[in-house]
This record gives sequence, C-alpha cells and structure tokens, in this order.
Amino acid sequence: MALLQDLIQQIDDPALRERILQETNKLVKQKKFGLVFEEHLPECTPLYDVPIRVGSKVARKIGYVSDIYTVLKIEGSAVLCDRRETHEQVTFQRDEIVAIAEFGEPIYPTLRPLDYVENAPDSDLWHTLIEADNYHALQLLEYLYAEKVDCIYIDPPYNTGAKDWKYNNDYVDSTDAYRHSKWLSMMEKRLKLAKKLLNPEDSVLIVTIDEKEYLHLGCLLEEIFSEAEVQMVSSVINPKGSARTGRFSRVDEYLFFVFLGKSEVYPCESDMLREVNEDKRSVRWAGLMRNGEGSTRARIPSLFYPIFIDKTTGKFHSVGEPLKPEQDRKTVICPEGTIAMFPVSGSGQELQWRLYPPSFLNYLEKGYIRFGKRNKNGTRSVSYLQDGMIKKIENGQIIVTGRNPEGDLELEYADSLGTKKPATIWNSVSHSASEHGSSFIKNVLPGRKFTYPKSLYAVHDAIRFITKEKKDAIIVDFFAGSGTTLHAVNLLNAEDNGHRRCIMVTNNEVSADESKALLKQGIKPGDEEWNKLGIARHVTWPRTVCSIEGHDINNNSLKGNYIGCDIPMSDGFKANAAFFKLVFLDKTSVALGRQFKELLPVLWMKGGAIGKCPTVDEGDLPNMLILPINKMAILIDELYYPEFDEQIALYPEIQTVFIVTDSEPAYREMIRNYNGKDCYQLYRDYLDNFRINTGR
Repeated sequence: MALLQDLIQQIDDPALRERILQETNKLVKQKKFGLVFEEHLPECTPLYDVPIRVGSKVARKIGYVSDIYTVLKIEGSAVLCDRRETHEQVTFQRDEIVAIAEFGEPIYPTLRPLDYVENAPDSDLWHTLIEADNYHALQLLEYLYAEKVDCIYIDPPYNTGAKDWKYNNDYVDSTDAYRHSKWLSMMEKRLKLAKKLLNPEDSVLIVTIDEKEYLHLGCLLEEIFSEAEVQMVSSVINPKGSARTGRFSRVDEYLFFVFLGKSEVYPCESDMLREVNEDKRSVRWAGLMRNGEGSTRARIPSLFYPIFIDKTTGKFHSVGEPLKPEQDRKTVICPEGTIAMFPVSGSGQELQWRLYPPSFLNYLEKGYIRFGKRNKNGTRSVSYLQDGMIKKIENGQIIVTGRNPEGDLELEYADSLGTKKPATIWNSVSHSASEHGSSFIKNVLPGRKFTYPKSLYAVHDAIRFITKEKKDAIIVDFFAGSGTTLHAVNLLNAEDNGHRRCIMVTNNEVSADESKALLKQGIKPGDEEWNKLGIARHVTWPRTVCSIEGHDINNNSLKGNYIGCDIPMSDGFKANAAFFKLVFLDKTSVALGRQFKELLPVLWMKGGAIGKCPTVDEGDLPNMLILPINKMAILIDELYYPEFDEQIALYPEIQTVFIVTDSEPAYREMIRNYNGKDCYQLYRDYLDNFRINTGR
C-alpha cells in the first residue's frame, strides 16, 4: 500500500491525484491486510433491570437476542410485539421477553452491590468482582481507569467448537461456518477497549490461548498493539497430555505477552523457568579475530589494524590506524617499547578483527575486552563479549562480580535466587491445570463444576514476572472464569506484602447442560433460580470468599500450604473484596438526585476502591459526603461549597474530589486550591456522566 501511495504522488493532475488518494484511503479502511475476517456487530445486550414499555426493543429470553421485536401494546401480562425482520405481530407473556440495547444506543450503567467479604478491616485494599457482560463492563472501566491499569491478564474462550462460549446469546459450535470470524470480532472489540485501560508508558497485556486460535490472535494483537512488543510463551499445563486423534498429544498452551512502553519481565526466583542447559558454567568470551569464509583482510580492509602490546609487561598499550590495502604490515612503526598484534592465522593468512578501532576502545573501557596469556613471541590472544552476552548482563541473567587487574569484567551466570529471568518455555509441576486447577476447585467448592480452570500457580507466576516491582499495581481480568486471577494476586501480595488491586469481570452464564435442565423446569435467563447457578454467583464469588477466609463452601478449613511459600491455606488472606452486578438504568427515569445511591459504587471505584464501599440511606440526599476512610469527598449541592472546602482542609488524606455542577467555570474555581488531588466534575443529569455503548 505504501508503494501505491508513492506512485499516486507522481500523478501531475492535482484533482485526479486527490480523488485517487481518497478512494485508496477508503479501501484501506474497508480491508484488513494480514488478518481478514467477517465484520460482526457487537452483541446485543439484554437489560434485565430495565422495565418494558410500549416502544421498547425486546428479545425473547430464550433464543437469539439479535432477533429483535418492538413492543406495540401491553395489556396485563400480554405484550404485543412487531418482529423487525418480518413485521409479524406476536404476543408474548411479559416474563418471556427482555429489553435489549443494540450497538450505538446509549445505555446507562451502574453497579449494584451483591455481597462483600472483609477479612482485613484495617486495610484499605479492596478487590472487586463485577458480574457483567465484559464488553459493557470494559466501557465503564474505561471511564474509571483509562490508562491507569498496570497489567491485564485474560483467559478468553478458546473457541474449541465445544460450546464454550456464546455469541448473541447462542452457543458457537464447530459446525458454525463463521466460528472464527465471530471469535475474532468478539475479541477485537474487547481488546480495543482493553488497550484504553492500559498505561501506554508501562503496562503488559497477558492473553492465554491454545492451538485453535493462536495464529489469529497473534495477528490481531500485532494489529491492535502495533506499537508494542509481543512475545509468546509455551506453558506445559497438562503433563499427562490431551489426546488428539491421529496427532501429537497436547501438553501445553500459549501465553501472549504484549509489552507497552518501558514494561519488562523482572528476574524472579524460580526452579523451573531457566534457559535450556544454563547450569553453572563460565561466561563465553568470543575470539576477537574473525575467521572463516569472507574474513580476509582484503574483504574489509578497515578491520585490519595493529593492537600494540607492551614488550615488558605484556599489557595493552594502544590501537593503531587500519592499514591501507596495499600496505605491508611489517612496515608499521610501533610505539617505543611495544610490539604489534594483527589478526593473522596460524598459517599466516591475514584476516580481520571483529571490531573497528573506536568500538574496540569503547568495549575495552567497559571491560568487554579480555587479553589471554602471552605467547612465546610476546603477543596475546584477544577475546570480547558478543551482543548476546552483553544483553544478558543488562537484563540480569549474567551478573558482574568485579574487574580483573587489566579491567576486564569478572562475570557469572545468575544462579542465585531472585536473579533469573524466565525463558519462553515453562515446564513446572505447579502449573498443571489438573492438580492445581480442577482439583483445587473441587476442594474449595465440592460438588460444583467448572471446566478447565487455570492452575493458581501458573497465573501467579505470569503476573509475578510483570508486577514483582509494582506492589501497588492495578490488575484487571475481564474473562475471570473461576476467579483464579484474584486468588493469585492475593497470594502474591501475601508473599511480598504487596498492595496490588485486582478487578475481575465475568458474566453469569450457566453451562449448556444446566441451561437445558433449567429450561425444562420452566426457569428462564434472568430468573433468580437461573442466576444462582451462573458462574459468577455459583463459582467465582464463592471461590473468592473461601480463599480469602481460608475454608471451603461448607466452612471446613482448607488443608495444606500454598506451594513455594508454605503459607497455610486455612489462614486465608488479609484482603477484602466487593461483589457487584453491572445493571442498566431506565433512561426515562434517570436523574442524579434519584439515582445517587446507585451511582456511589461507581464513584467509589473511580476513587480507587479504597476502604469499604460507602452507602447512603434512602430519603433526602445530604449536601455533601466527606469520606476520609475512602479518601474521597463529594459535593452534591454546590451552594455548600464553603463548608465543603473547610471539611477538605480537615482531612488531608482525601485524594479524590467530586463536584456536582453543570457550570465548568464554577467547577474550575472550586478546585483551584486542590492541587495534587484527583478532581472530577459530575453533571446533575446522570445521563451526561455515564453514557456508554455509543461506539465512541
């Protein structure tokens, strides 16, 4: 495409040149080069909390949520609807349908508290679990934490064809001709939102995947994160192997690490993630004299120059200028008291040094040049550190223990604990998904099923390598599944006294088999009986509570210790977590005053989720909320600003300030003295604060 653009610039007629440029630009936008897949509209969203009215867009609770009807009339429990595609008029019972939102239609989210676990009342650290479709949860998180997230870890559906995920409320199986494009469309929209959360200066995205979609995912990541560096790791998660008919038994999966800005992998103590064959051994110094085909003096004359050695001491003296091609080396005049060394083979063939004179002197100063023992003729062999070895010094794989008398570095491979950087092949017993994933779920949640949970230690290691030195990191997982990520973050915090905060998002889908069984009983999506068996409420949250408090769902103490740190599982973790459901408010009845109670958890999260989420009583709103425990304050009635300002002065620990006013000049005036605090303006109309799903 770049070549085509260059050729177009050569067209003399400016009008024609501009017209062709416009058309080619359209082509670029319409066609993806490198990764081509069908475009799909984002999934429609069921709005179970929004009342159904005449004119509402609805869908059947059972069936395709993209099969849309418009409500024409409501008489008691009977709802007359017009089907968009055929204009067929159909009457449903009210409990058979749900209001829906399509892409591009504003929807108004809030967080409804469901539960909380508090096992560290003296700590202001609170994790959060949000029950939601992750597409809309990500849109809300964009408002809350744009460019503030340090690490995103996700384990998305692998698109195996085994009905492991839904698209528009329908399971996608192996017979779907658009299975791959639906998966890519689903992932693309979420990854674009995820990118807005990540700190562009220093953050990492981690995505796990298997062989079904790793090629597509790799291309998609390169396309969305074109400015980042992407690396793939192979991780053994099933040492026994998973049989593939007529193929190799599968023992591993992949992790893509997307490094943004200055992010890096930190050296960590590890017995399993070592470079292949890198046991204790000496660091390799390469000979400075080049040999082999293409190494003759005549090929690169500027690499044929003398290195002068002191005749008496044998120490390095200086470097001479490269000889002219026709110059005899025996005619070189040496500085007094020195002899000249040239790159000459044992057979007398004139060759090349591997470094030009300026580079040689630079390496010598840094200790990257080493001289060997003196020969009978007074010369010495010369060796140097190649780029690969220098990089290992820079990244901590090789450590500098000192300098020898002549200035060359004393080096050792970093075999001591805490100095190894992991390699790209992970093979650890603790990463087995069977022993430390499935079995763990059975122990914590006996009788409850969850397919293919990750090993706690596999997730722990992946996050540890990225956030070892970031003990206050914000970590997000928007495919939370069984809740392994929050569990891993708690374990990591317990090991190093960290203060990392985890935000998890998962839907509340039930499995395909459970769905069939519930439907036979007349229980539909959105019903309380259905919700109780959804993944968020049946698995993710119970696991979170149990792991923090140190018991199973029957209140029996957990047995054993966590691997590698000997922390008893029965001790639980000094941590707290809040459980919310993302709900959508009816736009016809939304106003800040009437919805402030629902709005408060959102403001709490934006303020850093510090301390237990505050609540307000029913009835008239206070003029302001001063919340030192949460390190936040909210001015609800701007007429009371003087009193509000006095309260802010009394509590210097308050870091986040919200001002409710429709006047931007007034807002600017009120926050003028709040330097160093995070200040936000809230409009009186809720709709102007948190409108999402508008394709922005």
